[in-house]
Amino acid sequence: MDLVKAIYDETRTWPKEELYGLTSQIRRAAVSVPSNIAEGQGRRSTREFLNHLSIAYGSLMEVETQIIIAEEQGYWPPQRAEALLNLAAEVGRLINGLSASLKQKTDH
Repeated sequence: MDLVKAIYDETRTWPKEELYGLTSQIRRAAVSVPSNIAEGQGRRSTREFLNHLSIAYGSLMEVETQIIIAEEQGYWPPQRAEALLNLAAEVGRLINGLSASLKQKTDH
């Protein structure tokens, strides 16, 4: 959720012509991460949860790519992009850790 908040906060100052382009795309991808985690957690099987975690991780990779694109377009300074990429990397570690834990559980 921290990543979603950060993305929304940081994209408020982007050019208005990006509203239906990169702004919308990065916001949707960011929202998709916790949404897929929540949906997967609500499913009835560990296999389904793992699938939703995989989808969430894919959305996270989209966010990382879009952060880099935004930096290259000059929408935020390199240090802000780096901070957002660090936050995204932390989310990725959490998703990977949860996935590994669930996989161990299903192997037993």
